[in-house]
Amino acid sequence: MTTEHKPLDALAVFSHPDDAELTVAGTLLKLKSQGYRTGVLDMTRGEMGTRGTMEGRAEEAREAARLMRLDARLNLGLPDGHVMLTDDARRALVRVFRNLRPRVVFTSHWDDPHPDHAATARLVREAARLASMRRYDEEHGQEQMPMPSLAHAVYSRLVVPSFVVDVSDFVAEKMDAIRAHTSQFYRAGADEPETRISDKNFLAQIEHRMRYYGSLVNAAAGEAFYVREALNVEDPVKLLTQPMNIYS
Repeated sequence: MTTEHKPLDALAVFSHPDDAELTVAGTLLKLKSQGYRTGVLDMTRGEMGTRGTMEGRAEEAREAARLMRLDARLNLGLPDGHVMLTDDARRALVRVFRNLRPRVVFTSHWDDPHPDHAATARLVREAARLASMRRYDEEHGQEQMPMPSLAHAVYSRLVVPSFVVDVSDFVAEKMDAIRAHTSQFYRAGADEPETRISDKNFLAQIEHRMRYYGSLVNAAAGEAFYVREALNVEDPVKLLTQPMNIYS
């Protein structure tokens, strides 16, 4: 985790090697098309997954990174199923933030039912703040950084999105990146145990979800995010006259 990288504009931090693809790949692809530098940090290697192997999942993650045209993909190496809010985990994440210096961080929502996902959301928020404190982990020799802006991918239907990113032009590429994780999803004739996400209909549900969030902003497909902090809007007229659902 010590390799130096050029600063990123956007970093997606999620628990398992396919989580970023399932939730924010469309947004990352769109940002890349706009000239931004993007990356993904996987918190674990997904070694507790019912299907696949740790080595195979690492190769799948590399292929998905290629398809998403990421500038960086790293793995923090925390134990799968045991992502917890510890000082060691916070310190490791702070070091990644200070190395990559992202301006925006996407992560899971703390209301996600998967314990790793909920813990990741809290770790990201605390580490993002600690990374801005000069004397935190100063023995490591990294400079503090401005706290990045945080946006949480919406999972629960009870969470009202703060904004939706129109990813209509990137649905096919997102689905290709998801399917790069071949061990995890439906394959005719596969002899591995079935899981919720390997169900034959699961990937269609992901597309339906994008269509639903897109419909909220009068777009063909969207990815939804929640932010806790108030947004500083430079041009409210431009913001409020973007195409929206006529029923909002």
